[in-house]
Amino acid sequence: MKNYEEKEKKLDVILKKLNTMSSRVTKMNNHINSLNVEKNQLLREKEESHKNYQNLSQQHKELKNELEKINKDFVNKFGKKNNINQKIDELNQETQTLIDEIDKWQM
Repeated sequence: MKNYEEKEKKLDVILKKLNTMSSRVTKMNNHINSLNVEKNQLLREKEESHKNYQNLSQQHKELKNELEKINKDFVNKFGKKNNINQKIDELNQETQTLIDEIDKWQM
């Protein structure tokens, strides 16, 4: 009889451990499911971010090309004016030099 009582106690202990392990496994499965949901959400966010990046990259490229075109137009329009202004300054200096020379000769 004593042997049966010991076996019963051991079985009770083992059953308690199994119940505890079973609840742990259930909790682990819940955690795994939760992690899978989070992983899928992150993958969707990553994909959306990648699409947004590509869109922004394309817009950046287009704006950069447009800015280069504007800069070329600006250089063409105002660069010529700067050349004209530079030529005028050079002519003014030459004229002033000639006037100074004429003044010297007249004295």
